[in-house]
Amino acid sequence: MSTAEELDALRSSVRTALSRDASWDVLCEQIGVAALAVPEQHGGLGAGLPELAVVAAEFGRVLSPLPFLSTSIAALALADSPLSGKLTTGTVAWSDFTVSGSTVDGLDRYVLDGDSAELLLVAAGSGLYAVPVDQPGVRRDHSPTMDETRRLATVELCGASAERVGDLDPPVYDQACVLVAAEEAGAMARAFEITLEYTKQRRQFGRAIGSFQAIKHRLADLYVLVETARSCVAAAAEDPSLAAVAKVHCSEAFSTVAAEMIQLHGGIGITWEHPAHRYFKRAHGSGFLLGSPREHLRTMVGSALPRAGWSTGYRC
Repeated sequence: MSTAEELDALRSSVRTALSRDASWDVLCEQIGVAALAVPEQHGGLGAGLPELAVVAAEFGRVLSPLPFLSTSIAALALADSPLSGKLTTGTVAWSDFTVSGSTVDGLDRYVLDGDSAELLLVAAGSGLYAVPVDQPGVRRDHSPTMDETRRLATVELCGASAERVGDLDPPVYDQACVLVAAEEAGAMARAFEITLEYTKQRRQFGRAIGSFQAIKHRLADLYVLVETARSCVAAAAEDPSLAAVAKVHCSEAFSTVAAEMIQLHGGIGITWEHPAHRYFKRAHGSGFLLGSPREHLRTMVGSALPRAGWSTGYRC
């Protein structure tokens, strides 16, 4: 478990590297981003979810298209498998795949970095399977999206040979949701910073627009959303059972912050040259990644009502 000072140092190192537009190879060599979630016994750094969340937030700040999110989720899914020590880029396909003997069939249309990952993991039933990507039964096609900073792919398996590498640990999905929420929190924090700086520079009626009371109120609301998102991620990183709470809040808060970013920038906020539209697209895309807020809320309500002694059914 890293101390606050160690987390700050990690955050600073990653932010500096990303500010220099470091490549994936450089980030792996200098910081070891691909090995963060890999256990130490397999040659990794053995980082926990708090450390991964810090790094995910930094990748989110700059809307990085590099495969940190997909590779980290793959490493978490592999857990103690020796295969994790060979991980450079990887991804997990979550849709319902079927296994017959040593082959896998199925289709997933929204796989993170699915067309470029060197290691493809497939969740089928309660098992996790490694599928070699260079075989006839594997088809991987890039899926164009509105968000050009998020690379998705359609993965289709037709009798593809696969090797079971372990059981699919249910908490892995929660951990993945925490990392998505962390990425969203980092992105919305940066969107807010850009917006706040603009309101200090843009002048109207002889004053900076940020000095007007109505604008102050809107900025204060956005600040609360950013800080509560950070708190939700920190709590969920310590206790992944709160992953759905973090995912719901961060998805909805990010969408609000991104929309306000465009509104408070006025005309410039809808130009192609300004980054506002990129944050807006990332917010809406991330909101549906690994389940929409509505789906997570439905799950949360369904699990909470029985504990409270209530029935989830209706009575006439």
